[in-house]
Amino acid sequence: MANNQINHVALIMDGNGRWAKKRGLPRTAGHEEGCKRIIEIFDAVKANHIYCMTLYAFSTENWNRPKSEITLLFRYLDKFFKDNIADLMRDGVRVQVMGDITRLPKHSQKTVLEAIKKTKDNNNYVFNIALNYGSRQELVKATKEIATLVKENKLDINDINEQTISDHLYTSNLPPIDLMIRTSGEQRLSNYLLYQLAYSEFIFTPTYWPDFTKDKFEECLKEYQTRDRRYGKIVEE
Repeated sequence: MANNQINHVALIMDGNGRWAKKRGLPRTAGHEEGCKRIIEIFDAVKANHIYCMTLYAFSTENWNRPKSEITLLFRYLDKFFKDNIADLMRDGVRVQVMGDITRLPKHSQKTVLEAIKKTKDNNNYVFNIALNYGSRQELVKATKEIATLVKENKLDINDINEQTISDHLYTSNLPPIDLMIRTSGEQRLSNYLLYQLAYSEFIFTPTYWPDFTKDKFEECLKEYQTRDRRYGKIVEE
């Protein structure tokens, strides 16, 4: 079995609505239950000495959902940080956000910015949350920033390389993503970290996110340890 150290795990928290529907509950009940899993999984992340966890919390496409559901999602976001910010501070966790938060409700913008400010000097772990995030939009943002540097003669076009692009992504200060887990059985990326996941390992579990417990997460870590990460190289048997 490989000894693959994980420094960065990314998750797509999928299946809240279907979890609720199976139980005859409103979709929002699935989101509420799903919020409880976040800290449980993050505790497992810390217990396994994984430096960074990135969560796909709200995509640029999620604005197409019913307005009432969106309103409740952001209320849950506010409550999550209110309930957990003290523990995040205690454990030396830095909160980081990917995406354009200017479209979020004002109260959620305030909540997120306060969490970022309070935890900015913490370095034990990173809790990175994607809000109003889309990978294609992120790449457009990076392209515009690089083009502006070229236009202003601050960067030679011939010096643009993969590192240049990485430096202009939201994840520029984070280690490469080792493992990406998506719950609920869907097997697609849904505009999530398209550049960053180039050499990551993927695990697609049929478990809905509200049922994705610490034990389920540990099973994914064990599966990851069976993977042979060659990065294009030939490994002699």
